[in-house]
Amino acid sequence: MKKIVLIEDETSVVSFIKKGLQEKGYEVSVAFDGRTGVSMVQENDFDLVILDIMLPEMNGLDVCKEIRKTNKHVPILFLTALGSSENIVLGLESGGDDYLVKPFKFIELVARVKSLLRRSVPIAPEVEEEEDYNEYLFKFSDLTVNDYTKKVTRSGEEISLTTTEYKLLMYFLNNPEKVISRAEILDAVWGVNYELGTNVVDVYVNYLRKKIDNQDDKKLIHTVIGMGYVLKKP
Repeated sequence: MKKIVLIEDETSVVSFIKKGLQEKGYEVSVAFDGRTGVSMVQENDFDLVILDIMLPEMNGLDVCKEIRKTNKHVPILFLTALGSSENIVLGLESGGDDYLVKPFKFIELVARVKSLLRRSVPIAPEVEEEEDYNEYLFKFSDLTVNDYTKKVTRSGEEISLTTTEYKLLMYFLNNPEKVISRAEILDAVWGVNYELGTNVVDVYVNYLRKKIDNQDDKKLIHTVIGMGYVLKKP
């Protein structure tokens, strides 16, 4: 059974979400303020965090940042009444993987939950020799990804990625040299229909670039104006 923690202070919203998700077969724990939410995530092994932005004690953006200090992989879904692009980007920049604007339909929440759980990065068991898992290796230029241990390196330097950044990188690696549209990336990485006006793809491509393309003469991810993005060798 998948374990979800809901960090939300509105009792009516908590009751609505908890009851609905439990009926869908999920185990749901609740924190009514930000600090308690951080402690619960740090002390337990959850499969998903559902996080409101407007919280007592510590706001959701700071909660997300605090969680990401010790847990890079647990998917975080923001709930927000602040639906402007600026607020959504702030949530994603703090380490969130997805967002849902209040008010929302329960069926939409379930779709987002299922999508995030499908693409969550499992924790690989300890291994004696990483070479035992060479069949999981992806190499492109000086970038190497082991899809078993989820280890990403470039020029021998290890790179830490969030769940969504990792999923995006793997999509590029599975489609090298191909120009990929934003709509294709949305469908493959997020798995849920978004309004095409959203800039979530551009935001996450920029995050990924900052981590793997930190040298101007060795950039791998390129923009194709009016068409999308392509992974190609320098």
